[in-house]
Amino acid sequence: MTQYMASTDIITVLFTGDGGRISATFTWWNVAVAAAFILINVFMSMSLRLKLEGPLLISSIRCVIQLTLMGLILQDVFRAQNPYYVAFMTAVLILLSTYETVYDKSDRTWHGMFMTVLVNTAFSTLLIGIIGTRWAMEEKNFWVPEIFIPTIGLLLGITTGSMAVSLDNCLTELTENQGRIETYLAYGATRFEASRSIAIDAVRLAMLPTINRMSIVGLITIPGTMSGQILNNVPIMNAVRYQIVISFMISASSGIAVLGVVAMCMHAIVDGKHRLRAERVNKVHIPILYDIKRLIIGVWKKATRTLCGCCKRSLKSADDERRPLLSSNRVDED
Repeated sequence: MTQYMASTDIITVLFTGDGGRISATFTWWNVAVAAAFILINVFMSMSLRLKLEGPLLISSIRCVIQLTLMGLILQDVFRAQNPYYVAFMTAVLILLSTYETVYDKSDRTWHGMFMTVLVNTAFSTLLIGIIGTRWAMEEKNFWVPEIFIPTIGLLLGITTGSMAVSLDNCLTELTENQGRIETYLAYGATRFEASRSIAIDAVRLAMLPTINRMSIVGLITIPGTMSGQILNNVPIMNAVRYQIVISFMISASSGIAVLGVVAMCMHAIVDGKHRLRAERVNKVHIPILYDIKRLIIGVWKKATRTLCGCCKRSLKSADDERRPLLSSNRVDED
């Protein structure tokens, strides 16, 4: 397995040549030279008036700062070899990726979206990450930081993007094509039947990039994970098998997360009375503290009702529970 080498301001990569091993040392001067490439995009943006100069420069600065901080933190985590540090680092990565999905990549949101994405992100990446590291990679201690943290990072990078695509598709269809869904509901369709086609399209759209990525890997592109291991003098076939394992893990993690987040999205927008609640979708981002507050209040109310025995309801048929869609008394029942 790859042996990770940490240094404060340099990264040493080993290349294998015909005459032996050649070492190439990258310093901040190399980074400065590579930064000149960004000027090409800036020049194109200014020439074509794309107005991307600002985002390009900000993203470049964020890239340098974030990767530097990540390198400094990983040095201590790798050196400590402590499972608690690994758990904390994994939790931070999951929280940050969830925040990025909800508040940066999504144009529409609903109350509770942050917790929905957080639960699905944590469940899919941890489940596949632990199982894959323990059995597919045959690491007895799956939490070994040099293996587990990079693996979780790779899973999060693709999984969050897939969830963002599926959520954007779902919320767009639910808000812009209300007539079709309400027609199905008015004719007696359940919320599952009315929203099934939208859910299928959202899952398919989100999974296509992952499928396409696997179909061209090795033929057109050499993935970064495999390239890094080859540059670090790992046997090529071992790097190939490692990349295959990672690709399959990413596909499974994306599938689980996308399916879960789409199902929860449909459950939130089409309520238990089989009514489309498009008013729950917001085009402005809801503050994260409001979502947390709403979650705590909701859990408290449900716990109180359970303890007091107030949640008992008489059995009703499905027709009795349905209410007219055009009724003026459509009360928001959380």
